Amino acid sequence: MPKQQVLHCTFCGRRRDEVKILIAGQDGHICENCVEHAQEIILQELGTLPSETRPANNNAQKFTIRKPVEIKKFLDEYVIGQNDAKKTLAVAVYNHYKRISQKVENDVEIEKSNIVMVGETGTGKTLLAKSIARMLNVPFAIVDATVFTEAGYVGEDVESMLTRLLQACNYDVAAAERGIVYIDEIDKIARKNDNPSITRDVSGEGVQQGLLKLLEGSEVLVPPQGGRKHPEQKLIKVNTQNILFICGGAFDGIDRIIARRVNTNTIGFNVNKELQEYQHDNLLQFVNAVDLKHFGLIPELLGRLPVVTYLNPLDAKTLRSILTEPKNALIKQFTKLFEIEGIELHFEPRVFDFMVEKALEYKLGARGLRSICESILTDAMYELPSEKEKRFEVTYEYAQRKFVNSKLSMLKVA
Repeated sequence: MPKQQVLHCTFCGRRRDEVKILIAGQDGHICENCVEHAQEIILQELGTLPSETRPANNNAQKFTIRKPVEIKKFLDEYVIGQNDAKKTLAVAVYNHYKRISQKVENDVEIEKSNIVMVGETGTGKTLLAKSIARMLNVPFAIVDATVFTEAGYVGEDVESMLTRLLQACNYDVAAAERGIVYIDEIDKIARKNDNPSITRDVSGEGVQQGLLKLLEGSEVLVPPQGGRKHPEQKLIKVNTQNILFICGGAFDGIDRIIARRVNTNTIGFNVNKELQEYQHDNLLQFVNAVDLKHFGLIPELLGRLPVVTYLNPLDAKTLRSILTEPKNALIKQFTKLFEIEGIELHFEPRVFDFMVEKALEYKLGARGLRSICESILTDAMYELPSEKEKRFEVTYEYAQRKFVNSKLSMLKVA
């Protein structure tokens, strides 16, 4: 009698008693481990295959080109003020659409114009980027510059920002190569002084040097799963020639650099004092590449960011509008939260003025309004869901009392 044949996996050779499941085929068997590995290989290969192997992203090539005026009008629904920054962004995005849809000709090749936005915290840099992402028909990714380090050190390589862009378009490389990347907190990678570093600045100058090839345009090998945790993954080649980069940062302290360059203390009989005070309070309107260089961005990086724009500091009128006017205004958000509980939320008009006054006092920008609203409404949001009230009105006295009792009232700004 012939000896019974021991079943084993045709792929890895493991015997039946060494695996949990052994799936039979016509001429062989496969275990659950090999099935899992085969699935990983398929996913990796699909991530690098041309777009015809996946649902075609036809709308990526048929752009609905909006005119700059239309783009700015859309941004006006979400961001109050900042007309100069909105115009600059609208023109950049419009030109980006035209550039990537142009026919390739021998005579004129349009270069991309990467942008850097300078503005105090809470003035709307990130909100502008997110608002543009709502209306764009191209892949859009927002990344934070603070997580990047020089190659070979703990942290993320700069190429991983393109991984986010690939994820945004389901790993369609052709679509990603026409996308837009917003790099937030670009000022956090400034070198410590204006002179070249004699030691390694792995999270500052080293990151700026790593960004050079991405911003100008080159073929970059991108890890599809990101980072260094998967060294075995197959890299994807992405050409950044047509990717628009928008950078934003607070650049805290750059106003002192601008003040040294701009003469705002003119003396004479015909001096316009109001204009002089306005210029002194809003020095960012005079920002240029030279100031960014003194702040700590290397000249090679600034050469690849030819468009420099700024965001105005928020005044009382703008903050008052931010509270109530945009589509996702703060008061509308809290009203919706109470509405979910079946409660009508109303504010006395004086409450808005009180919030604006405190936001200006603590110099937190539009984000400060959120903190102030939370400090005023926390007790109401805690108690009212357990009660049967259907209407709640926030009076000036109530807002003042709750704010004084909160720890936020102890915050003092020099």
